[in-house]
Amino acid sequence: MPAVIFAGISKAGFGSGAAFASATILALVLEPGAALGVMLPLLMLIDVTSLRAYWRRWNWRDARLLILAALPGVALGAAFYDWASPDAVRLLIGAVALGFVGWRLALSRGWVTLGQRPLGRAAGAICGFAVGFTSFVSHAGGPAAAVYLLGRKLDKTTFQATTVLTFWAVNLSKAGFYAGMGIFTRDTLLLGIALSPFAFLGTWLGVVGHERVSERTFFAITYVLLTVTGLKLVWDALG
Repeated sequence: MPAVIFAGISKAGFGSGAAFASATILALVLEPGAALGVMLPLLMLIDVTSLRAYWRRWNWRDARLLILAALPGVALGAAFYDWASPDAVRLLIGAVALGFVGWRLALSRGWVTLGQRPLGRAAGAICGFAVGFTSFVSHAGGPAAAVYLLGRKLDKTTFQATTVLTFWAVNLSKAGFYAGMGIFTRDTLLLGIALSPFAFLGTWLGVVGHERVSERTFFAITYVLLTVTGLKLVWDALG
C-alpha cells in the first residue's frame, strides 16, 4: 500500500522521477516480473487520473518527441526482458535506482550541469529511447525523461503535465507486451484491483502536493529510500 501511494504522489505531483521506487520496493518481496505486473495497471490508472488535473498544460512538442522515441526503446526492453534472468532484472532495477541517486547528487553538487541551454531534438530522441527501455524493464523511465525536460527550461507545471502525458502513452504501449509475455497473471491483476484505491489516494496527494509541498523535502526522502532498496536488490542479485 505505501508503494502504490508513493507512486501516485510521485507521478501525479513530482514529475514521475521517483515513481519506479514502488516497483523497487515490491521487488524486495516479490519476483521482479510479478512486481512489474502488479504495478503497470496501477501506474496506468494514476496516469489517466492525473491527465484531468494537467489537461493541455503540457508541452506537446516535447511530449511527442519523447513518446515517438520511446516506442523502439519499449520493443528493445521487451526483447531484453524475455532473455534476462530474474537476477539480471533485479540487478538492473537496483542499478537504475542507485544511478538515479548518483545523478541527482552530481547535479546538486555542480559536478553535472543541465539547463544552461535548452537541449535539442537529438538529446530528446536519446532520452526518449532510454525512457522506453528503462520503463519497460523496471518502470524507471522517469529519470531519463527528467534529464531532457530539465534541460528544456520548462516551468514546474508544464514539466509535470508533459511527464503525465508522456508516461500515459508509454505505459499504454507496454501493456500489450506485458500481456503477451505473461507478465500479467490472475494474481497480479487481483492484487492490482485491491490496491487501486491507494493509487487514487496517491494521485490526489500528488496533485495537492504539487502546489503545497517542497520538492526538495520529498526527494530527500526518496533518495534515502532508493539508495537502501537499490543496494538490497544489487546485493540479492549478485549474491
